[in-house]
Amino acid sequence: MWKREQKQSVGNQCLVSNRTLNTWKEAMPMDDETGPELHTADAEQNSEPMSEEMLRNAYHLSRLRSSSVEIREKGSERLKEELAKAQRELKLKDEECEKLSKVREQLEQELEELTASLFEEAHKMVREANTKQATAEKKLKEAQGKIDVLLAEVTALKTLVITSTPSSPNRELHPQLQIPSKAVFKKGHSRNKSMSNAIVTATTQNSQLQPINKDGREINLILYDEFLAWKEEPTLDKVCPFLERIYQEDIGPCLSFAKHELTEAVQAAVESNTLSIEPAVVQALPVVKASAIECGGPNGWRAEVVTKCALSGLSRTCKHRIKLGDSGSYFYISPSCRSRITAVCNFLTYIRYIQQGLVRQDVEQMYWKVMKLRKEMSVAKLGYYTEES
Repeated sequence: MWKREQKQSVGNQCLVSNRTLNTWKEAMPMDDETGPELHTADAEQNSEPMSEEMLRNAYHLSRLRSSSVEIREKGSERLKEELAKAQRELKLKDEECEKLSKVREQLEQELEELTASLFEEAHKMVREANTKQATAEKKLKEAQGKIDVLLAEVTALKTLVITSTPSSPNRELHPQLQIPSKAVFKKGHSRNKSMSNAIVTATTQNSQLQPINKDGREINLILYDEFLAWKEEPTLDKVCPFLERIYQEDIGPCLSFAKHELTEAVQAAVESNTLSIEPAVVQALPVVKASAIECGGPNGWRAEVVTKCALSGLSRTCKHRIKLGDSGSYFYISPSCRSRITAVCNFLTYIRYIQQGLVRQDVEQMYWKVMKLRKEMSVAKLGYYTEES
């Protein structure tokens, strides 16, 4: 039974192989033009001895076909597995790229915030530096102003001290050297010198024993109220009632001279604190005699210049000269003009001291000091001045 089935299967395979061989032969080109008859004859002659070989070939061919199908199926399965694996890897790559993109966005955001904070901190530091610089410059200007004021005071004090020597003392610094008014006697009367000396001695002793009477004074409430209002917010502005009144009543008339152009320049220099007054000097001499020291200025350097006063235009003995600001020009002035300018400068200097907070006095003491300086300006504008040697 098994042999019969094997023979049937072998026969079927032989039939299939014959059909395949015939189909292959029909597809092959002919070598000559004898026609299909010769080939069919050869096939008939060789059909019987080639049957087993053909069966064997057919069997191998079927085996090849089945193996190729299996190989194709295995290849397709492998490719599917590789495709699935590649898809899984691609999915993992996508997830990793998404995570990296999120990390990148977070880093960019943090970088922007850090940059903004750094810029804000830098701007803050620049603002603080500018504020400190402005404050330092303001303090420097104030210090320079104070130094200029102190230098002006030192210069004025040096001038007063230098102009006072044993040969020619300054009566402003030494009031006890003021010459008393001499008694005027009529002609025709004669007195004994000893008696006159005794009278003078007695008078001097009596004057030394008697106490000095102070001038009576009373506060002007209007002026005092104006001063208090100004003291609350000190300023050098002429618009405030306190300084406006003083400019109209004292400073303006005191600095009003015949030469109007120079007068305006002097007023501007006094207000800006750039006017300087110094004694008139002469060129240095190789030899200075003692008589020259006794008769001339101290140390023989100062001299009296008889010329026209630059402010009044009158010929006067000018012992001082003024310089306006940084200009190199000097103007000789008379003692009266010097007294008027000095009075105004003293008043404005004291006002500046109050404004800068350098005066440590009671308000009433400040007020009376201001009134005293106004009194000096009033006396100077009327033409009175202290004669200097």
